[in-house]
Amino acid sequence: MFEKVCKMLAEQLGIPVESIKPESEVIKDLGADSLDVVELMMALEEEYGITLPDSEVENARTVQDIVSMLERIAK
Repeated sequence: MFEKVCKMLAEQLGIPVESIKPESEVIKDLGADSLDVVELMMALEEEYGITLPDSEVENARTVQDIVSMLERIAK
């Protein structure tokens, strides 16, 4: 799941997938803005056929936070 999130982030932000680490902060380290985050969450919801709660999305700062949230919800 980590690889899939990295691939989607890299495509969306136009950055090399190798530059994305689990501890990378999506906004601070990867240069995403709030619209990028919303688009990523919508793409992940579509990809996995799930709905991500806004409260959890707001707390997801790092790539690992997003992966952990997906793993919890997509079970």
